[in-house]
Amino acid sequence: MNDDARLRFSIDTDICAGHGRCFVLAPDAFVSDDVGYGQVNERAFPSGERRAMDDIAFSCPEGAISIREITG
Repeated sequence: MNDDARLRFSIDTDICAGHGRCFVLAPDAFVSDDVGYGQVNERAFPSGERRAMDDIAFSCPEGAISIREITG
């Protein structure tokens, strides 16, 4: 991965069960929808924050959170 890369979370809404850990742990990256399911803010993070992002993604009981590199 490029050191200048930008990263963004994504949520697989087909497997999200609405536990809410994502928006509790990272309110700057996620919000809750009207029924309590997480939604991703369109914020990009520097590659240096990958480890913290991984911790948040791993905290999802269903594994619905992933991290992707933004290109372009």
